[in-house]
Amino acid sequence: MRVIVADDSVLLREGLIRLLTENGHEVLAAVGDGPSLVAAIEAHRPDVSVVDVRMPPSHTDEGLRAAVQARHLVPGSPILVLSQYVEVSYADDLLADGAGAIGYLLKDRVVAVADFLDGVHRVASGGTVLDPDVVAQLLVRRRRDDPLRQLTLREQEVLALMAEGRSNTNIARALVISDGAVEKHIGSIFTKLGLPPDGAQHRRVLAVLAYLRL
Repeated sequence: MRVIVADDSVLLREGLIRLLTENGHEVLAAVGDGPSLVAAIEAHRPDVSVVDVRMPPSHTDEGLRAAVQARHLVPGSPILVLSQYVEVSYADDLLADGAGAIGYLLKDRVVAVADFLDGVHRVASGGTVLDPDVVAQLLVRRRRDDPLRQLTLREQEVLALMAEGRSNTNIARALVISDGAVEKHIGSIFTKLGLPPDGAQHRRVLAVLAYLRL
């Protein structure tokens, strides 16, 4: 895969470059600020960009805002954001266009090399990958008027695993049910969340976005 790395920490940036290249990927550019990230994505159109949330000058959410801007300029450009802390609103902002090819992982996940690389691949392939800790915090934020309350417990479990970016087969394996049962649950989730078939939007992403917002 062709990858862009954006992180203002030279140590982490070089570590990501080495990790990616040693696993057969080509790093097209390595940058340390938001404007450089946007310019690099426009110039190279990478298969995926790995982006730190916090970059200069304020070290708050410049990386995230640059990623969102790049997605406007290069629609659907795959972005995997890395963050030191769980911020559910970041994932919400990333998923807002409903196009998929988005990931949000904690930096701690990079240590689990196989899991990190799997996340990179899934985002590059158009999937959505959310850190399990983000999904766990979503459960805490549920409101009484949450439309997701109409989902059965099993459907909530399926949707939580969807939010982590898992495939139907992986969900079936985790819940010890058949692939057909997973498809049935997902169809029911779409119906209950009012997500009819729409070729212009990715229903799986929209379901996860509803999960994030509520």
